[in-house]
Amino acid sequence: MIEHSEKNDPAATPGGPASHVRREDFQEQDADNAPPWHTAEFRFYGILNDFLPLPRQQRTSTCRFQGCPGIKDPVEALGVPHTEVELILVRGHAVDFGYRLREGDRVAVYPPFGSLNIQSLARLREPPPDPPGFIVDVNLGKLARRLRWLGYDCLFRNDYRDSEIADIAAGERRIVLTRDRRLLHARRIVHGYWVRNVQVEQQVIEVACRYGLSTAHPPFTRCMVCNGQLIETDKAAVWDELAPKTRLYYEHFLRCESCRRIYWEGSHVEHMRKR
Repeated sequence: MIEHSEKNDPAATPGGPASHVRREDFQEQDADNAPPWHTAEFRFYGILNDFLPLPRQQRTSTCRFQGCPGIKDPVEALGVPHTEVELILVRGHAVDFGYRLREGDRVAVYPPFGSLNIQSLARLREPPPDPPGFIVDVNLGKLARRLRWLGYDCLFRNDYRDSEIADIAAGERRIVLTRDRRLLHARRIVHGYWVRNVQVEQQVIEVACRYGLSTAHPPFTRCMVCNGQLIETDKAAVWDELAPKTRLYYEHFLRCESCRRIYWEGSHVEHMRKR
């Protein structure tokens, strides 16, 4: 059972009207038999504040809890998906998700660091595969096509259920990209990111920065429609499927191994390169 309130808020005192984070966990109990309440302080840093209500951003929150919950439970009860967290310090010491919260703990929660190497500290998860593979939700179809154009393995279907995305991500070690922050609370998802921007060009930059996508990664190796591998093919082999002007002006072709679509470097390719 977990509650929270802002530091110095009267609601943080035992018996005060603290706001309930998980209302479904609360049940009427015999006051004499109920386990005692404890308190801990939480502070979230950097972009993790994007997940907090405005009054709780950039400030310490007091969490009231019973028992000894794993540290991941109060972090997510306070609104931050576990996939967005890179480092947790309790009383100044790095801990993993197996840590059990205790009375009086002071907890600092950090997002991924751009340049600081923290591998010597407690790891919350194994690093993502290199090169990364992605799976995106229904809101990010344009981003999926753009990542495929850049050569990255990216699954997308507009009828994926959340449970399917979580299962595929866990089974194939894929990174979940989503505009639905609730999806990232699924325990089976190890690597995931809530995409903040709504414009696809900015989404690509955002994901590239988050996962260190390299400009040296070979583009034009994935089908933008089905994600299949593209392979070089002779012009003669696809001659009958080409329009007259395409036969005249282009010599180099690629074919998708999965859906058999044909690709060539038309003017749209140069336009996308400039982006």
